[in-house]
Amino acid sequence: MKDTYDVIVIGSGPGGEGAAMKSAKEGKRVAVVDDFSDVGGRCTHLSTIPSKALLHSVRQLSITGRQYNQSFAELLQNAESVIEKQVKLRRSFYDRNQVDIFTGFASFTDEHTLEIAAEGMPTKRISAEHFVIATGARPYHPDDIDFSHHRVFDSDTILNLKEEVRSVIIYGAGIIGCEYASIFRGSGIKATLINSRDRLLSFLDDEISVALSYHLRENGVTILHNEEYEKVEYSDHNITLHLKSKKRIHGEYLLWVQGRTGNSSDMGLEKIGVQTDNRGYILINENYQTARPHIYAVGDVVGFPSLASAAYDQGRFAATHLVLGKCDYRLVEHIPTGIYTIPEISSVGLTEQELTAKKVPYEVGHSFFRNLARAQILGEATGMLKILFHRETLEILGIHCFGANATEIIHIGQAIISQKGKANSLMYFINTTFNYPTMAEAYRVAALNGLNRVK
Repeated sequence: MKDTYDVIVIGSGPGGEGAAMKSAKEGKRVAVVDDFSDVGGRCTHLSTIPSKALLHSVRQLSITGRQYNQSFAELLQNAESVIEKQVKLRRSFYDRNQVDIFTGFASFTDEHTLEIAAEGMPTKRISAEHFVIATGARPYHPDDIDFSHHRVFDSDTILNLKEEVRSVIIYGAGIIGCEYASIFRGSGIKATLINSRDRLLSFLDDEISVALSYHLRENGVTILHNEEYEKVEYSDHNITLHLKSKKRIHGEYLLWVQGRTGNSSDMGLEKIGVQTDNRGYILINENYQTARPHIYAVGDVVGFPSLASAAYDQGRFAATHLVLGKCDYRLVEHIPTGIYTIPEISSVGLTEQELTAKKVPYEVGHSFFRNLARAQILGEATGMLKILFHRETLEILGIHCFGANATEIIHIGQAIISQKGKANSLMYFINTTFNYPTMAEAYRVAALNGLNRVK
């Protein structure tokens, strides 16, 4: 006998939670299926929460000058505590909204029925009128890299590293690679970061990207640009990475963080006509619907932007369309990027290179943290806030922040850049009284600096 629901959500990460909560609050009978034994998905258990908790621990140790007194395994203990608290909180959301939770791997037997397989348990079938797939993504594994070797890790398995670590080779200089370079170097571990491109995080504003490279190197990270691997040589005691440039990089461990793959395999999607690309990402339309209109997909399993914050919103948008037949796209126009390196990076809107390519007449306003009283008090003088605005209308076009609490500071700018007409103006920051001393005061300083350039 099958249990029948209005909506079944596959995955309990941010995207799945957003879809489940919105559907339940709209009066739908909802179930969630996840192959993790606890709710929260990969975001809570393997990626966002553990890595950010690690970064916080490293940063605190750096501030107190005790960065070499704790091992990587000891730093992970704080992450485990945070995960436990997050699971308890997120579980309460499902209980409060009477959402049923099933543990196991879900696959479609037909376009309205799921089969749930869990080790040691009988197979169960449940059905629904609508589905939301929010299964996330996993690290990409090239066939020629032996991930079963005890010295080779990806961004999921690195959390299982319990040994004392002295050196790590990080292959892949995307967001995850740069964050882990900060984590390892901040805890006194030698880190070599291999980048296949000519600069770090090329989607960032050039000035911010250059600042990140400078400060990572200043903190002791070795960065190699325009490099690709040829092969990996393994031994019981270390790893040797052979590059196509004929360089050889030695380290105790290899952390492979080059690319991601959507978690869509073995779900029976092919037989029901749901399409994926060659990296396993599910193809969707502007309403998050797959080729089967009653089956939606959100979050990392659909690819870009692959942000936890965006995934939660996508889940809500998909559920809104599922229930009400409409979707508010306006809300995804100004999603900020948050990168938890040391120092942090966050941005919203256009970069200087994008504005130059579009031939938009823009100007720049800077505020350097070393000049802010609050930054001096906190001992966080590294960083800046950068406002890009239209020279004639003073419309805010982009905001980029590098430094402590950048991912918090950005939200003030996000609120203004999302406004329409005259409400989006550089003058807002000049005519608003900010608490003193605060980091938020950087907006007023940057706005005055920019206005001086055009007046």
